[in-house]
This record gives sequence, C-alpha cells and structure tokens, in this order.
Amino acid sequence: MSSLYIDRRGVELEADGEALVFRENGERIGTVPLAPLSRIFLRGDVRLQSSLLGKLGERGIGVIILSGRKAEPTLLMARPHNDAMRRISQYRLSQDTDFCLNFARNLVQRKLASQHDFLAARREHELEHRYELTLALRKLDGIMAHIGEKSTLAALLGVEGAGAAAYFEGFAAIAPPRLKFSQRNRRPPRDPLNALLSLGYTLLQAEAVLALYGAGLDPYIGFYHQLDFGRESLACDVVEPLRVAVDAFALELFRQDILRIEDFSTTESGCLLGKAGRAKFYGAWETLAEKLRKQLNSQVDELSAQFMPTALPQSSLSGEEF
Repeated sequence: MSSLYIDRRGVELEADGEALVFRENGERIGTVPLAPLSRIFLRGDVRLQSSLLGKLGERGIGVIILSGRKAEPTLLMARPHNDAMRRISQYRLSQDTDFCLNFARNLVQRKLASQHDFLAARREHELEHRYELTLALRKLDGIMAHIGEKSTLAALLGVEGAGAAAYFEGFAAIAPPRLKFSQRNRRPPRDPLNALLSLGYTLLQAEAVLALYGAGLDPYIGFYHQLDFGRESLACDVVEPLRVAVDAFALELFRQDILRIEDFSTTESGCLLGKAGRAKFYGAWETLAEKLRKQLNSQVDELSAQFMPTALPQSSLSGEEF
C-alpha cells in the first residue's frame, strides 16, 4: 500500500469508478487508482466531494489534511475495528498503575536504546566527532542504568528528558554546521533541521493515530503519556521508539543535498519548509513511511493482544435488575 501527497492549489478531486480523478480549471489532468492507496495527504486549496470521502472511508483509506503554514494535521479516518471490547479493556488497563509503570519502563528503555544504537553506529563513521559521540553515549548509558529504579511515571518522564538532552548533544555534533542546529527546539522550530524533525514527527504521529484507530483502540488513552486534553496519548506512546528513524532520515536529506537551506524560510512563525522543498521531502518520505507503518502495525498488534476482554459482571448482562 502507498500514500498520495497532494500539495497543489486549485486542484479538485473526484471519484470515477475505482480511480481518483484530478481536475484543474474543469479539465481532467490525471488519475490515480484507489486500490494501492492507504493514505492521502492534502495540503493547500484542494477541493473534493463528500461522496469521495465516503468511498475512501469504505476502502480504509485515511485522509490527512495538513493545514496552515505549520501543517497542523486533521485526520479523516476510515471505519474502525468493530470490537469495542478492545477499547473497554484499554480503558481499564489505563487505570492499572502497575501495568502503566511496566509499560512506561519498557517504552523508555526502547526509546533510549534506539537513540544509543544510532549514535553508536554514527561513531564508527564520524571519526572527527568521536569524542562528542562518546560523551553522549556515556551519558545515555548512565541514564539507562536507572530506568528500572523509577517507581513513578513522572520519574520516567524525567529520565526520558535527560536521555533526549544527551542524545541531541551527540546529534548536534554530526549535524552539518550550515544548519546551525544546537539543540531540539519546536513551537516554532528555529532552524531547518528542527523544522524537518517537526514535520516528520507530525506525519509519524498521524500514521500512529490511523493505525490505532483502525485496530479498534482509542488514540487518546495512553499508558505512559497520561490523559491530557486534546493529546493523542497512546499515539505518543507508540511513536517514541520510532522517532530516531525520523532523525536519521532528516539528517540524510541534508547530507545528500536533497534539501538545502534555500528550501526554507524563516519568519516570526519560525523556520518553514517551502513548497518546492515539500515536494522533495514527500518524494523521499514515502520510502521511510512504508517501513514505519509496518513497525507501527506490529506494535499495535502487540498492544491489541494484551487487551483481552475481561468478562463483564453477570448482572450487567442478564438484565435482571431492570
């Protein structure tokens, strides 16, 4: 399955049998078959019919609308998994302190281990930055050694934050100097590499929401990331170990000169990737996205296996009290 990225002003979409039709100024300019599609990303002034949304939903094709200069995502999701007992089990486990703590320990361990592995691999090739990478790796080793001791989610959040600081110190050492990347920043991102990380994380988060929703789980009810108004906490959980893949991808786009500083603009809203740069980004992103979807689906399947429905009290099923 593949994704379709549409970032062209004034395009109108409609369905024609089993194909997606593109029109511009009333003229048909192209078609794409629906069968291989799993996601459609829309940006800019794209118009489409409600009947098309219905057809996409029937076929399990999610639609992600990236709005405004910051590309804030709005998701139009396909039909969810029809086993509501999964969500009931999920809600119950979200209130189980021991389950949440063990889940969080494992998650933080996996995230920091993935960051450690990335920096360790780079150290073998980045000989001129071996010292900085070694320092970052030693910090991560020390931080990871204490994960098992933490007895609260708040303490684990502190561990994750300390690990992120150490990791991005090493990451900054291998970032091309022209990008002026010194640390992770966001809302708004202030340099091209941070802008690309934010965009990649946004797309990864959207993929996680679609995977969870399709599996019949509630993206807003997490175990490590607890309830917070408007936050897709379970999606935040499952993407944590995968963020490093986005980091490596963003770095390589600059190292291979697929993207350059000229592809970005800096305003009061932060550093933003321009339209020409977005075309290059999306063209490269789909290869990584396919791998990330497989990993997300694997994680979601593992989660779903833990949500075995607990039998409801007999009195609530028999109706004898009514």
